[in-house]
Amino acid sequence: MAAALNQALADALEADERVLVFGEDVGPLGGVFRVTDGLTRRFGEDRVFDTPLAESGIVGTAIGMAMNGLRPVVEMQFDAFAYPAFEQITSHLAKLRNRTRGRVELPVVIRIPYGGGIGGVEHHCDSSEVYYTHTAGLRVVSPGTPDDAYGLLRAAIESPDPVVFLEPKRRYWSKGEVSRAVAPIDRAVVRRPGGDVTLIAYGPMVATALETAEAATAEGWDVEVVDLRSLAPFDDRTVTESVRRTGRAVVVHEAAGFCGYGAEVAARVTERCFHHLHAPVLRVTGFDIPYPPPKVEEHHLPSVDRILDAIDRLQWNDEVVEARHG
Repeated sequence: MAAALNQALADALEADERVLVFGEDVGPLGGVFRVTDGLTRRFGEDRVFDTPLAESGIVGTAIGMAMNGLRPVVEMQFDAFAYPAFEQITSHLAKLRNRTRGRVELPVVIRIPYGGGIGGVEHHCDSSEVYYTHTAGLRVVSPGTPDDAYGLLRAAIESPDPVVFLEPKRRYWSKGEVSRAVAPIDRAVVRRPGGDVTLIAYGPMVATALETAEAATAEGWDVEVVDLRSLAPFDDRTVTESVRRTGRAVVVHEAAGFCGYGAEVAARVTERCFHHLHAPVLRVTGFDIPYPPPKVEEHHLPSVDRILDAIDRLQWNDEVVEARHG
């Protein structure tokens, strides 16, 4: 996935001279996760460069650049490092196009490595997606595969709207084919078809959901996996069609459950699929605690066993299951 992101940045820089890449250590070092490796050498320090350790300054500078016709792509390095820039993001980046009645576009991409699974210490692992999805005026996307990492980043850079691009850092080393096609920036996708229950996931949990779906076959469940990809805007159509077909749904994410992103998904599914549901929509999430230290984060992150347990609690009717499986 890291290589796919690197290729997407390189192709965008090659295709459009207005594109700039900057942030902390993204230049000669190539970024903490080496996502920008080699880009300064290839495109020069005028287009790929390091900044001071000042996130609010990084985003504020990007806003000014975008107002003057450039297309900046900035990196926050780690999820919790982005919080000092939160005022710039929510008060200015998200609102300026609306404030000017569409006359001023801000095509800024904010890349944020997020989530757990790497044993990071305090301020280096967090799941901050709901802060951004709650902020009207921002697009928020999170790839779950290397192919989507490339396609969604290219689409984000081409978007006239500001995009918060959440990169699941635990999946940087995942492998897969990359088509180098630009992906739809506002569409979910069915990763695995199934007939009994819909698992709804995004970003770092897509791989876990697919692993769960395979394990569920031993229990006699046929599990469909929907990868949201776009957190804002939300693709109601793809999700609704899936849940109406299966009649059951489980939402999975790493962030804490209380007021988490899954609460919005569960509400939307219930409102649109109520008469098709055979059981309440369930959530499998991180616990309602500050992000834990590395030694215990494996217990905090949703696992295959926890998701299987949720599926088992979906008020199964033996006769229905037998009829479905013949």
